[in-house]
Amino acid sequence: MTASGAPGEVSPGRDIAMCRVRHDGPVDFEPYRGELVAYCYRLVGSFHEAEDLVQETMLRAWKARERYDRTRATVRTWLYRIATNVCLTAIEGRARRPLPSGLGAPSDDPGEPLTPAFDVPWLQPFPDARFDVGVRADIRLALVAAMQILPPRQRAVLVLREVLEFSAAEVAGQLGTTVPAVNSALQRARAALTEAGGVEEVTEPDDPQVRTVIGRYARAFEAADVPALVRLLTEDAVLEMPPVPLWYRGSHDYGLFMRRVFDMRGTGWGVRCLTANGQPALAAYAPEPGGGHHLHTLQVFTVTGGRVARNVVFADPAVFEAFDLPRRISFDELDRDR
Repeated sequence: MTASGAPGEVSPGRDIAMCRVRHDGPVDFEPYRGELVAYCYRLVGSFHEAEDLVQETMLRAWKARERYDRTRATVRTWLYRIATNVCLTAIEGRARRPLPSGLGAPSDDPGEPLTPAFDVPWLQPFPDARFDVGVRADIRLALVAAMQILPPRQRAVLVLREVLEFSAAEVAGQLGTTVPAVNSALQRARAALTEAGGVEEVTEPDDPQVRTVIGRYARAFEAADVPALVRLLTEDAVLEMPPVPLWYRGSHDYGLFMRRVFDMRGTGWGVRCLTANGQPALAAYAPEPGGGHHLHTLQVFTVTGGRVARNVVFADPAVFEAFDLPRRISFDELDRDR
């Protein structure tokens, strides 16, 4: 798109984030982009789609800039209303984004074929490094996965009220409904999440105990030391690997599967430490025969009580792109600052 040349007009292709409201000075949308991406991610379960939906939100806001009245709502509240409508339209009638553990019982065969299910719209992780700490609050994988069971409007009410702390009146305005309807939807959403269960409380990734556990896990993983890995797990630890629909429960099967991985891929792995969804994570690099390492998986951990309770292992190239992970890396480049 190009500017029309009219005095004071802003080109949406050049600068959607900054617009001018009639008779009332400039309005800057850009400071809200990060939190809007996190909000849309919570609703749709896809980081890439969330970015697209926020861009659509910015474009709609730019087009509606003449109708914005700052005496009726703050820019933030107004943008959330637009983003909510964009997201609800996008996910209307769409299947939820699950993790493998949300699709059925765990496997009891560590040797089962690893056949990806590309027809499933899998839940994606959230790249923390691209956003500030406040944006990443209450975005843990298990919670986002559990929220996918909710009807879209209940999902929006839950996030707007419980996470973003908008008032019931503000949420009613954003959804075009009433305060009693918002309160009812919130109550039903809370009850559904409680019934679903499995929403773990996680410790912050910079907690000293968590850093110690993940550091030990990383060293054991690099050494392909299965017994050492198993000692770091809870008894009922979960391992899941989207886009493969398999998942395993229990440290025994977890260890058997990891033995299979190391038998297939060899030893001498490398890892880089990072965070995803406000949780500790590792980028795992498999050894190459001619030297160096290639990117194998992104692993997102839940640590409880000084043990790894869950590891969600992503092998989707789109996930690697979102985290800006190099596909190949030398041994000297691997991050050992744990």
